Amino acid sequence: MNILLIGSGGREHALAWKMAQSPRCTALWASPGNPGIAEVIAAHDGQGGCVPLTLTDHAAVIAFCADHAIALVVVGPEAPLVDGLGDSLRAVGIAVFGPGKDAAQLEGSKGFTKDMCTRAGIPTAGYVRARSAAEAHAALAGFALPVVIKADGLAAGKGVVIAQTAEEAAATIDDMFAGAFGGAGAEVVIEEFLEGEEVSLFAITDGNAIALFGSAQDHKRVGEGDTGPNTGGMGAYSPAPVLTAELEARAMAEIIAPTVKAMADAGMPYSGVLFAGLMLTANGPKLIEYNCRFGDPECQVLMMRLESDLVDLLDACARGELARAAAPSLSAANAMTVVVAARGYPATPASGGAIANLPAAEAHGAKVFHAGTAATDEGALVAKGGRVLNVTATGASLQEARDRAYAALAEIRFDDGFWRGDIGWRELARQAG
Repeated sequence: MNILLIGSGGREHALAWKMAQSPRCTALWASPGNPGIAEVIAAHDGQGGCVPLTLTDHAAVIAFCADHAIALVVVGPEAPLVDGLGDSLRAVGIAVFGPGKDAAQLEGSKGFTKDMCTRAGIPTAGYVRARSAAEAHAALAGFALPVVIKADGLAAGKGVVIAQTAEEAAATIDDMFAGAFGGAGAEVVIEEFLEGEEVSLFAITDGNAIALFGSAQDHKRVGEGDTGPNTGGMGAYSPAPVLTAELEARAMAEIIAPTVKAMADAGMPYSGVLFAGLMLTANGPKLIEYNCRFGDPECQVLMMRLESDLVDLLDACARGELARAAAPSLSAANAMTVVVAARGYPATPASGGAIANLPAAEAHGAKVFHAGTAATDEGALVAKGGRVLNVTATGASLQEARDRAYAALAEIRFDDGFWRGDIGWRELARQAG
């Protein structure tokens, strides 16, 4: 089949890499894509390419699909889903992996998700929704410190602040309503702080059937030892041993399954991947938030472990046939990805820095996914974005995966780049015992 992949980051490079391995993938197109995705397509007999579609122009995307006989559209990032691109494509009979606009509110509005949890009895932190700074300041009195303050809308993974003091909480509220996160902060959600360890759980669903898709742990802070401001993610590993089989089963039964049912009961069935950010508390898993797409960089480690045909799984979800598909099979291997970011990230990243020596990095058995790169007219590779590369490796143990990833990193030449040297530190310390 002919497939159109929406997106341009490391997540989409990983999806393209895995989809291109499927015998069902005849031609692969990506919009806008990136140089790494272009390499995947070129190696796939060059059938397809990267195209600069205006994703908010749904008619243009539909016309492209018609002109190129696209049978499946895979939407990588959240913004086109929240914008309703999936609905527009489905309306003309094109299969889409990813939820419609109503269901994508699970990521597009944190308040929507918290209210859904209340109705469905899904374990989550206590919260208050506030639609003005005055309302938010008044609500603060009901929360102990530290307190979590979230911009309600999409904020590229950065609209969450854990305030340690009353002064920090008040300043955060003022900043959000003053536009620090654009329209995402027009409403805020104030939550109780949950004690425990955070973990990511993935499942795919067609709105009825549900299949587990593995676990991972991300590293959100920019600095080593989990210090500094939040980012979109500085690295991840999979599986996450802290999410034991028992806890995983509880999360599926108490969080994922009730969510799928609640969304169907509300007349907005959810189809696609459910990425649940969980806190493992003394009372069991609690939902922190949902994402309506594969995580980035969690997708990269999941794709490295996936043994199933990805196209089969995504297509089954898109067509409501997941119950008849084989369950996703992930290898027992450990996978780790380390993000190479541009100097200045997450504030104002440097752009245009030259990148070289990626083949030498991959000679260590790693895979380098392009997250924020561009090709010059002369064919050189340069940085274009905050998170630039995802250096990803597998191993029989997490330590082995880590060693391979960092050995590959040492080969890369990118003067403007930096990375954390401690990805996986908490789990590695546990294993070292």
